[in-house]
Amino acid sequence: MNWDRIQGNWKQSTEKAREEWNLLTDEDFRLADGFRDQFASRIQERYGIASDEAERQLASWQRTATHAWFAPP
Repeated sequence: MNWDRIQGNWKQSTEKAREEWNLLTDEDFRLADGFRDQFASRIQERYGIASDEAERQLASWQRTATHAWFAPP
């Protein structure tokens, strides 16, 4: 999925991201504010992994994103 769609629906996206990266805090999500590079940095810092690994994980997660994530309840 296009990152612009994820960023534009950041609140719904964070719900799914919490399932993948449960160590991220509300503050991490607030600071990232939907910006991909900032979000990757938060993952890298919180999990103590290299930037390329954080990018790999984020790219994999992004590929799983579907329009259903953003459907109204």
